[in-house]
Amino acid sequence: MIGWFRHYYPDDDIWLHYEVDDEGWVCRQVDLRGVDMRPTTAASLAEVMHARDTGGAEAVIAYERRFGVLAEACDPDGWHGQDDVEVISAEEFEQIWAVARDALENAGQPGS
Repeated sequence: MIGWFRHYYPDDDIWLHYEVDDEGWVCRQVDLRGVDMRPTTAASLAEVMHARDTGGAEAVIAYERRFGVLAEACDPDGWHGQDDVEVISAEEFEQIWAVARDALENAGQPGS
């Protein structure tokens, strides 16, 4: 079963959003930084694997420069007792994902 979580790190002023599979692997991740919730990561495990399989290490590096680095695993059970960890809905994650991906896909483009 896939789950969706978010966790706030006040020291870095960043929200981390995770889509996690039943084995604890991060499928997708969105990081939003600062008051303006600026996207810094919107990465997908499937896309990283595709980049690796079709373009090797150079393609993965290019992907990570554009979309950020995906966490390897996420252990929501390890977050128990921390007040700032929340379970979120799939719909909320999808909305956050769409906005973050749009921002990172268009970063550096004229008019962005």
